[in-house]
Amino acid sequence: MAHSSLNLPNLQTPASERVSAHDLAEQLGSQRVAVIDVREPMEYAAGHIAGSLNVPLSRLHQADLPSGPLVLVCQSGNRSAKGVQTLLERGVAHPVSDLEGGIPSWQQAGLPLRKLRNAPLPLMRQVQIAAGSLVLLGLILSNTVAPAWIALSWFVGAGLVFAGVSGFCGMARLLAVMPWNKVSL
Repeated sequence: MAHSSLNLPNLQTPASERVSAHDLAEQLGSQRVAVIDVREPMEYAAGHIAGSLNVPLSRLHQADLPSGPLVLVCQSGNRSAKGVQTLLERGVAHPVSDLEGGIPSWQQAGLPLRKLRNAPLPLMRQVQIAAGSLVLLGLILSNTVAPAWIALSWFVGAGLVFAGVSGFCGMARLLAVMPWNKVSL
């Protein structure tokens, strides 16, 4: 589905269609279109489309947005689709679309991402490093200090299973508020 509501010059109502990465790149090069990245600042810092504005989804309903056609972008296309609905409910009068497939589709099309200097590691990599380190620490301590330290490995394993089943990861929430993850844009 490689169609774009942005190449329709006489569009009278906001669109909720998805635009392909190639179509978005063409629109960025040939006409005035604003790209709004609805991911969190840490995600944005790790890699974004050059010239895009970072307006997290949670603040989109009250943000001052540029006039003219808008394309919303996120990691997978889920948050940007929700953002399109938020803007349509808000009554935005200009065309609004979202990038089909999110940032990965942009990368798969061979298009560049801009990364901010000193961007932190992606949050999921931080969770993997922390969880793996805690499991190893629990195993080492259970073999060298006291067998009860194995409970640390059990606890982390149970937390990971809970995160997978529920979609809530306490470790990710904790890491997200750490000082090294504070990004100022």
